[in-house]
Amino acid sequence: MSKPEQTAQAALFVSSTGSDLLANSLLNKGTAFTAEEREAFKLKGLLPGRIESLQQQAARAYHQYNSFSEAINKHIYLRMLQDANETLFYYLLEQHLDEMMPVIYTPTVGEACEQFSEIYRRPRGLFISYPDRHRIKELLDNVDHQDIKVIVVTDGSRILGLGDQGAGGMGIPIGKLSLYTACAGIDPAVTLPVMLDVGTNNPQLLDNPLYIGWQHKRISDHDYDAFVDLFIEAAQTKWPDVLLQFEDFEQQKALPLLQRYRQQICCFNDDIQGTASVTVGTLLAACKVKGEQLRDQTLVFAGAGSAGCGIAEQIVTQMQAEGLTQAEARSRIYMVDRQGLLSSDMQGLFDFQQQLAQSADKLKHWPVDSTFISLADTIKFSAATVLIGVSGQPGLFDEAMVKQLHSQCQRPIIFPLSNPSSRVEAVPSDLLHWTQGQAIIATGSPFKPVKLNDQWIPIAQCNNSYIFPGIGLAVIAGNIHSITDEMLTQASEVLAEASPAGQSAGENPALLPALDDVFELSQTIAFSVIKVAQSQGLAAEMDDSQIHHAIKQHLWRPRYRPYQVAKQALDQVYAETFDNECKQQK
Repeated sequence: MSKPEQTAQAALFVSSTGSDLLANSLLNKGTAFTAEEREAFKLKGLLPGRIESLQQQAARAYHQYNSFSEAINKHIYLRMLQDANETLFYYLLEQHLDEMMPVIYTPTVGEACEQFSEIYRRPRGLFISYPDRHRIKELLDNVDHQDIKVIVVTDGSRILGLGDQGAGGMGIPIGKLSLYTACAGIDPAVTLPVMLDVGTNNPQLLDNPLYIGWQHKRISDHDYDAFVDLFIEAAQTKWPDVLLQFEDFEQQKALPLLQRYRQQICCFNDDIQGTASVTVGTLLAACKVKGEQLRDQTLVFAGAGSAGCGIAEQIVTQMQAEGLTQAEARSRIYMVDRQGLLSSDMQGLFDFQQQLAQSADKLKHWPVDSTFISLADTIKFSAATVLIGVSGQPGLFDEAMVKQLHSQCQRPIIFPLSNPSSRVEAVPSDLLHWTQGQAIIATGSPFKPVKLNDQWIPIAQCNNSYIFPGIGLAVIAGNIHSITDEMLTQASEVLAEASPAGQSAGENPALLPALDDVFELSQTIAFSVIKVAQSQGLAAEMDDSQIHHAIKQHLWRPRYRPYQVAKQALDQVYAETFDNECKQQK
């Protein structure tokens, strides 16, 4: 990715001075404050004498980052840097995004959430605890920056594949919003991570004397729904045009929350819709490699939770766009959960699962016990060509299953998507060896290239950061009022078009673009999504050149701006000077 050159910018008027200015992570420049700024803002003596450039600061920060060997310690360092100087933090990410993304987000963020109370240092974001449910408006007023455009909210109930992490789940909104800025240039000053602290059912946290959340069992469903209603109402009243992203809610609540609020506020669930969009985009790229369409595939899912079913529904939409009827599309998708293959005669299925259950009459013809149809039998008797893992069960895809899949399909598509990497259904090296290098693979967590027959095969990471930052940029730049399935489908198609493997006949091209290219990709996605939103009457009216201009206008880049003293600060300086003169006269 080409790095933008530093350009002259208009001065920013700043009212904070001295230690208050240095403590403001959005305004702090550290050793990069000029001599004039140090004098004007009362920083003389509070900083070392040398004046450095942003590039020099970044070189020191990268040296410090590399002094840590464990990923969790690198994560802690980057979070501390973010809390001290956000411009430097994002500049460092810009220079090393591919290297640092796994550290600030998946998979390291999972460990950070598990240790959140132990590694907690400085506050970031907004913690809204259930006992404060009648003071939510007041809590929102306590936010330093009031022009909020993007909120990522969680209740910590299902963090990645790690389960209930309570208040420790705040690591997820913080990490996601870092990627909104790093991958799409959204100003960090307009973002807000929110933790809805409704307690935890994790016994380790309830017994942990260091736990910093509300140390109480999770509240009842009735109280929960009322509490979320209070939050949504307060957030929408204060910021009517805000984009609200639901993140890592347990599956019993994730889809109902999305369905309840998606017509009320501009919102989406990244676990359901973002994961679905990036997975469909990656599937489309994989199908291009095979010279086929998605409609030609038969897919088996290991895991039928909200994420898996969200992906499946997006696949149904894409297959319909390719000419299948809805019934034909659903007949090509097989969902396997703990109780085996979902079938229409099963009891206790969620509504979102029932729509994807296979007809019991159809399955009667399979030579298996229909009371429990295993994943292995489903792969075999469905004649599957695609296997997707969203189960959180490490090692679930064994050699026999994968070889069976390969026997049915020369180039099987296998996506073990569970996060973090400790929960992955199979590691890419095994999948490639079991299929003689023929499997087309994408994973949820990052994996290094695999060497096979003296060739290095890159492993695509089916990373939501390919999609959600561009969606956020589209909402802000296009003044989009609601996020629709068609917008997410369009984002998938843009991602597929950017696939190096779909464009090149070279040796082992990557299935997805490099993460270093995601900043430009986000802008392309934003433009395409705004066009779809306009066609649906859900965005501001602009021609193409105006859309491009609006996108560029909303790009924040980590560069230091010159500061001038704001009138409030000057008034304070004058008042202090007057007081000092009076004291001297006395």
